[in-house]
Amino acid sequence: MLERDAGRPASAHGYGLADGDGTITLITDLPYGPEAAEVARGAVALALHGTETDMLDDARLIGSELATNAFVSGSPPLVLCVDRRSLASGGLEIEITVTDGGCSRPVPASPTAPSEQAESGRGLIIVDALADAWSLTTGTNGSRAWCRLTHRPRSSSASA
Repeated sequence: MLERDAGRPASAHGYGLADGDGTITLITDLPYGPEAAEVARGAVALALHGTETDMLDDARLIGSELATNAFVSGSPPLVLCVDRRSLASGGLEIEITVTDGGCSRPVPASPTAPSEQAESGRGLIIVDALADAWSLTTGTNGSRAWCRLTHRPRSSSASA
């Protein structure tokens, strides 16, 4: 089942699409406005319910930054996709994607640091610091920001 609802993530019961490979996907429309970041944080938290706090915090922050970037630099519609994949090793892989209707301004090849006094401009720098991999593709007909976070279980010396 794939649920989409403008500005509201799917309910905690039966959200997303479960694949045979252990992947759960949540897709939701984001409002085109400053509230996109808050809605993205809530949707990421819903999709990653039960995930370790540190990874959840990083994923919520990344989702918020990607949504804000899409609102500030792009055009409607804004769509968030969160894929949660269980790895055979017992780890977890999370992919967060935000797409928008496109932008007319070129995007720099790599994020540049804003001045210390700047109130904005740190979003992609944060994504770069927290994500294992990420990319940004922009165009006049659509833009896509994507990242991956991977959590590998720590080995335990305790026996069962």
